[in-house]
Amino acid sequence: MFRWFLIFLLTCQVLLSPVPKDGVFQYIDAHQDEFIQRLKDWVAIESDSSDPSKRDLLNKMMELTKDFILKLGGNVEMAEIGEQELSSGERIPLPPVILAELGNDKSKPTVCFYGHMDVQPAKQTDGWLTDPYTVVEKDGNLYGRGTSDDKGQVLALLHALESVNVMGLPVNVKLVIEGMEEVGSDGLEKLVEDKKDTFFSNVDYIVVTDTPWLSKKPGITYGARGNCYFFLEVQGSRRDLHSGGFGGTVHEAMSDLIYLLNTLADGKGRILVPGIYEAVAPVSENETDLYKNLEFSQQEMQADTGVTQFLHDTKEDLLMHRWRYPSLTIHGIEGAFCGTGTKTVIPAKVIGKFSMRQVPNMDPSVVEKQVTDYLEAKFSERKSPNKIKVKMVIGAKPWLADMNEPQYLAARRAVKRVFNLEADMIRAGGTIPIAKTLEDVLGKSVMLLGIGGPDDAPHGQNEKISKYNYIEGTKLYASYLQELSSTAI
Repeated sequence: MFRWFLIFLLTCQVLLSPVPKDGVFQYIDAHQDEFIQRLKDWVAIESDSSDPSKRDLLNKMMELTKDFILKLGGNVEMAEIGEQELSSGERIPLPPVILAELGNDKSKPTVCFYGHMDVQPAKQTDGWLTDPYTVVEKDGNLYGRGTSDDKGQVLALLHALESVNVMGLPVNVKLVIEGMEEVGSDGLEKLVEDKKDTFFSNVDYIVVTDTPWLSKKPGITYGARGNCYFFLEVQGSRRDLHSGGFGGTVHEAMSDLIYLLNTLADGKGRILVPGIYEAVAPVSENETDLYKNLEFSQQEMQADTGVTQFLHDTKEDLLMHRWRYPSLTIHGIEGAFCGTGTKTVIPAKVIGKFSMRQVPNMDPSVVEKQVTDYLEAKFSERKSPNKIKVKMVIGAKPWLADMNEPQYLAARRAVKRVFNLEADMIRAGGTIPIAKTLEDVLGKSVMLLGIGGPDDAPHGQNEKISKYNYIEGTKLYASYLQELSSTAI
């Protein structure tokens, strides 16, 4: 009897013991302090692409990235992409784009990863609690500019390559790492076009490593809205006028502009431009079920943003209007007085700035005509003698992938392996032009597999990435590479 009881205890011990981690996970755990230190070193470089005076630091960041890829055994080309003209008329070289390759086995699939090494501007006087370029560890988080967007995510990928290399690279890997993403990726689209028959010719899959999860649960992004950005100019007098001398005697440009902006959407956020919703793809029953199963807390988002009430009550409606329906936002007015104190002026010319996030099946050129025709018609009704001009300055297309493509299945298996959870399949409410560019130019499957948290505050004060996301995200990238090796092309 005692013998059987002993066997029972031993069996329970085996069943309750944690499953041993494989060699790659063990390597990552053993080197996590080194990985965090490298992030600290990289964040310390102020690679702000919006400030030409810091161009030498941005170039230093690109060189440091190149040197680390070389250390991993990769081949690296520093592709020149032309010059940038400054407001002074001076021209300076754009930072080179890193085109790297690890592995060249024709029997293996080839995956190309995209990321960037430039960051948004940051100063402690902007409201940071710490120096933005000195990583501070607090409450399990790593605070610093670029920790999440995008140095931390790129480094997690590079550390995954280092870790997987210990056991042999399971797939061929290519890397595209740029330094101008935060200011519009100057020169990148042309580079992709120029290299599509050379560097990109054997690429099977493309992964963008610059995106957050919806919640603390890992997410895989398969779609993003586009962006039509408009300038609406109203010209009144030849020069600014004194409101004491001319108030009540002229048609004021500002009044016309505010009237027109107010006709674009109603109080519930519904766009009033005729025809806008005609091209929106209908919601399928399967898609509705997908939204129901996503992990998302309206209360947490309210607490994080300070918004007291959203336009939609249910989780499903809120996420659909955030991701898969168009939206319109008024951003500001150029030419209007916006300083402190008072100024009794009637502006001669004002420019309203607004954007429309469009969704699959919506064509930016069609949206441009619909918006222009509508505003001109509404202005005609007002019978103002002033002049208006409508100009679309950005026409970025939406992007939507098939989440059942092979690399998405590999990523789902990787999430399951690392986190023992089913991945949330999510979209981005913002616009990710590089995803659509890579898909259109190369004709390959594109996926956004990021490791950022929902509260990382990229572009904002006190940007951070959690240590958990950074280290477990490294395991996710490593697992994805291994899972992809067994996926049929």
